[in-house]
Parts: sequence; structure tokens; C-alpha cells
Amino acid sequence: MKFNFLKQRPRADTVNLAGGEAFAETPKLELVSVMLTSMLKDEFYRNGDATASRLTALIAGQEDKRFVAKAALYARKEAGMRSITHLAAAELARQVKGQSWTAGFYDRVVHRPDDAIEILACYRGMHGDTIPNSLKKGLGRALARFDEYQLAKYRKNRADLSLVDVVNLVHPPATEALGKLVKGTLAPAETWETKLTQAGSAAQNDDDLTTLKREAWSDLIHSRKIGYFALLRNLRNILEAAPEAVDAALALLRDEKLIRRSLVLPFRFQTALDAVQSSHLPRAADALAALSDAVDISLANVPAFPGRTLVALDGSGSMAGRPLQIGSLFAATLLMANDADVMLFSEDAKYVTLNKRDSTLSLAKWLQGQAQAAGTNFHSIFQCADRAYDRVIILSDMQGWMGHHAPVETFRHWKARHRCDPKVFSFDLNGYGSLQFPERQVCCLAGFSDKTLETLKLLDADPGALIRVIEAVEL
Repeated sequence: MKFNFLKQRPRADTVNLAGGEAFAETPKLELVSVMLTSMLKDEFYRNGDATASRLTALIAGQEDKRFVAKAALYARKEAGMRSITHLAAAELARQVKGQSWTAGFYDRVVHRPDDAIEILACYRGMHGDTIPNSLKKGLGRALARFDEYQLAKYRKNRADLSLVDVVNLVHPPATEALGKLVKGTLAPAETWETKLTQAGSAAQNDDDLTTLKREAWSDLIHSRKIGYFALLRNLRNILEAAPEAVDAALALLRDEKLIRRSLVLPFRFQTALDAVQSSHLPRAADALAALSDAVDISLANVPAFPGRTLVALDGSGSMAGRPLQIGSLFAATLLMANDADVMLFSEDAKYVTLNKRDSTLSLAKWLQGQAQAAGTNFHSIFQCADRAYDRVIILSDMQGWMGHHAPVETFRHWKARHRCDPKVFSFDLNGYGSLQFPERQVCCLAGFSDKTLETLKLLDADPGALIRVIEAVEL
């Protein structure tokens, strides 16, 4: 029965944001897709406010509010997503009251002290100043967990809502660190921003400034008081200002524990690569090698699949920027670990040949440069594919609009022609809420952390693995 197809193609049930025929996601999958991909910034087909409104509607329509909480916990703790989880927590505080699990959720969704600030600011901005007791209790528990350095680093004294304001509103259990925060006796945190500001204030001339900046960077690196994201952001500055600290900085960059704990999203390495590569500084080559190693560590969970794999990367105009960066990184990573072909598609499709001896970052950078920034035609994948595969992994924002219909029938004809029946992995890079294949026929994935690749392994055996991973989160 493998090739005995139905005469009538499945009817698409929605129109995507690009105006093309598509299949709607179930509410749970759409919720998870938004939570794992959106940073509440403007995207090609949807602005940040529209994404926030869509998430609010999805939360309101989700009968199982515990699932919403689990998705938020997973997105914050495993995938490193921030603003979208703040919004989800604020909405749950409005929509769920009197449930025994809520206070524990508000406690656990706070990963850093400023998460508590943002959640409370979001709630008050949207729903007024009357704060639910469970939200107060949960945020209070969370704040009592942090030490003096963490509280000092995220006190946000110049913001409309500061950490002291939050403490006064939620009344957390008393700790020595919180007592110092409220009294104003908490020592300033030695962050890279404060160290450099102090250097600038103390400098009498340009030579002084150069010396003090060098000493500041060196102290931050050797004392390990620089965060991993700050290290990535300032790698070029460190190469230039503190050459004697470069070896220590690159050791931090390769530190697996720091990478895992930081929850840095993989595409951040690409930004650091661009800055270092354009600098032409003496140790730039060493820094590029360290960045390459760090990416490989951050994406170490890439699955090695049996058989032959096709990785199809969307290079259309709507993928420009972050989605293409992420898609290119994952395409390169999947290639390195598998017997795989890579295809780029937009209005048409083409195979691309990559050297697996190159670094993951180099391959990803090359793929980005090959993108056509044209229309989106999913049919072209299967019109171009000239051999059988065991699986097809499509990395895209799923906004196909060319070819009159969704590509289900084209896919069927290709399977019959090559006598194969591969699994299709639909890898959603923007959370727009639609698919190019019916959800029941594909393995659906979203997000861009190392946990994404871990889930990809599970999907090969269980097409519903993404939802089941979320459902297994403990509240």
C-alpha cells in the first residue's frame, strides 16, 4: 500500500501569512512553536505586538493551562527564551487563580532576578496594579534564592520598575542579601559595564584609558566575573584592548559548563564571528578557532541518523536575518554528523556541495551567502530531489506561497518515482503557526537551542515527541 495513494489530495485548511495554502497547527503545537522561536521582535511577516497578541489568544484558548506553564518553563530553562516567557507568566497570572501549582511555577520560571522584574512589569502594564497572591508568593520565593552578586547585577535602579520595587511589592522571605538590597548597602556588582565605566571615569588621558581598560578586561576574565554572553559580545574588544588576557578568554569560550549554563542561543556565535573576522587583529585566527569549538560544543546533541538524509534549507526573502542564521547553523551541524545532502530552496531548489572538513561556522556562513532571497516554493524541493532518502529535514519559516497548492501531491509523486517513503521533519524557525504538510504526517520541531537537536533524536522514533517532551516537564 506504500504507493497506492489517494486520488484526492488532502485539503489545506488555512492560508499562511504569505497568502499561500497551508495546514493549521494544533493549538498546542502553535503555542510551543511561538514560545520556542519568538523574541517578541518584528519579523518578516509579523511584528512583535502581533506575536504577543497571538500568544495571549493561544493561552486563553488552551484548556490545559498547566501545559502553558510547562511550555514556558521549558522555553526559559532549556531553550533560553526570555521575553516570551515573561509574557506567558503574566498571562497565566491573570487567567489562572486558586490553583496549587501556580506559585511554584512563578518561582521556577525565574532564572535570573530580572526575570521577576520583567514578569511583574508585564503583568502590571497589561492588567493593573492588583497583583495575585500566587504571583507575589512565587516571585518572592525566587528572589530569596539569589545571592548578593546576582541581586546587585540585576537591580535595575534606573528602570521604571527596579528590583527594590519588586521586593517591596511581593514581600519575599527575608534574606541577608535582600536586606542589603533594600537598605542600599549592597556592594556594586563588578560587571563588564561597571568596570569599563569606572575605567573611563578614572582616566586622565587616552593612554590612561587604554591602560585602565586593559586592566579591567584582564581582571574580569581572570576572575571569571564576565558572563558568557558578554564574553561573546566583547570578544573583538578583548582582542584589541587586552591581548595578554586572550588565552584566558578563549579558554572560557571553550568551557563546556559555561556554555551549557549560559543558555546562549547558537546564532550568537555567528554575530561574534562576524565581528572578529572583520577586525584583522593579531589573535583573530585563534579567536575564530575557539568560536568554532564553542559552536560544536553548544550543538553537541546533533543526532546521527541511519540511512540517507536530505536537509532542505529555505533561503527565501522572509528568512533573512536570524532565521537564516539559525537554519544555516543547523543545516551545517546536521551535515557534519550524518550521511546527508544539503539543498537550498526559494523559488527553485539546488543541491549544494559542502566540505565536511570545514568548521560548522564556516559552512553556515557559506550557506547564508548562497541564499537567493526570492519567493518560497516548497514544490521545488521534490522537483529537484533526484534520489531516494530515508528522511527529509526542512528548515524554514513554513511560509510557502508558490506552486498553487501545498506540496503534498508533489511529495507523493516524488516518493512514487524514487520508491521511498521518508519521514519529513518540519523545522519551524519563526513560529508563524502553519505547516506545509498536515501535522499528522510530519515530525514537527521548533526552537534553536541544543535541546532542539536533542528532541530531533526523539522525533525519529516518535513524531509527537516535541509535545510529549513539554508535557513531561514537572510543575
